[in-house]
Amino acid sequence: MDGEFRTNFVREPGALKHHPALVLNADYRPLSYYPLSLWTWQEAIKAKFLDRVDIVAEYDEVVRSPSMTLRIPSVVVLKDFVKPQKRVAFTRFNLFLRDEFRCQYCGTKSELTFDHVVPRAKGGITSWENVVAACAPCNLRKGSRSLRHSGLSLRKVPRQPTAAELLNMGRRFPPNLLHESWMDFLYWDAELEA
Repeated sequence: MDGEFRTNFVREPGALKHHPALVLNADYRPLSYYPLSLWTWQEAIKAKFLDRVDIVAEYDEVVRSPSMTLRIPSVVVLKDFVKPQKRVAFTRFNLFLRDEFRCQYCGTKSELTFDHVVPRAKGGITSWENVVAACAPCNLRKGSRSLRHSGLSLRKVPRQPTAAELLNMGRRFPPNLLHESWMDFLYWDAELEA
């Protein structure tokens, strides 16, 4: 009996980490769409106590301290506006996002890696304009040859995306977890269909 109680007690706080809070900028737009700007419930509560955010939606679950009971925040909005970054970081994730998580040679979505269009062995550099998402079979087929010699062609010319382009691309790939309280804040600035 004692062991069973202890197991349940230890696991219960861990379950609360599954209650992330959507973080909105002061203009009520997410700080980022992909990855979606989320904080743990602990970070959201701490920010509220530091008067950095307002809570606009809550989960039904609560956390307790000896002196108070609080509902877990599900959506928080920053009190101060955070200016979005203009520069897009050159990361594997952002590269895959730019290329819509598809091989730029055959269009498949599986076994993604990245490929240098002009191979490094032939002087190609690692940059937005020379690296594309590629599936493992196409990457192997191309090897260190040029596009012409490999028989492959690009679906689109690689280029550095703007921050706005990457943000808009992120909207097309919603995360697996979307709490119902977030929906009013995720797509409110999307163009309506006629």
